[in-house]
Amino acid sequence: MREFMWSEDMADACVYLMEREVRSSGGTSSVNIGTGIEISICDLAHLVKKIVGFGGELVFNASKPDGTMRKVTDVTKLHSLGWKHKIDLEEGVGKYYQWYLDKADGKRQKA
Repeated sequence: MREFMWSEDMADACVYLMEREVRSSGGTSSVNIGTGIEISICDLAHLVKKIVGFGGELVFNASKPDGTMRKVTDVTKLHSLGWKHKIDLEEGVGKYYQWYLDKADGKRQKA
């Protein structure tokens, strides 16, 4: 399980927190930045497959180690301060794929 976040959301959260000078009585307070939403690598692969229109089969090698099982942040404090991410994973993958297509199309036009 992993958590993914759109880079512009990360920047927005940083600015949001800096503008509010989030502090505790003992100095600077720690705040996790993230979405708090996790997805399995398998589900992510199927999401990418759907977005790019890949018609082939996905095959996973279950004999390899899984690595760290979970990486998700607790964003309770961030949400309580009034900030929440704007771009969900599916929209972000779609935007990134469209950027890739546009860039590839621009290279073809120059050739």
